[in-house]
Amino acid sequence: QVHLVESGGGLVQAGGSLRLSCAASGSIFSMNAMGWYRQAPGKQRELVAIISSGGRSTYADSVKGRFTISRDNAKNTVYLQMNTLKPEDTAVYYCNANLQTYYSGSNDYWGQGTQVTVSS
Repeated sequence: QVHLVESGGGLVQAGGSLRLSCAASGSIFSMNAMGWYRQAPGKQRELVAIISSGGRSTYADSVKGRFTISRDNAKNTVYLQMNTLKPEDTAVYYCNANLQTYYSGSNDYWGQGTQVTVSS
């Protein structure tokens, strides 16, 4: 069984910073792309950033230049450094990982979500 555990969310003023972490655990054979999504109240879940196994990253236009995604393969962990936060960044942030376990093929796994609230 695989678990993704997120941490680092919270309340911050506009212009501030937060760093999210997501650690994967379980019978992991290999990790492919990892990413962060977010869902604001009344809106659909959207991609924030994604990073390939080789370290190539892609960002939503709304966060380019402010957010940085990174990963530590030795720790099966992905990070999201969020700077210059805006009230419109307020959402529940979800970690996603496409990974292969020792007993199954590659599948997508999701974390439980962590709340990020940016006050104006």
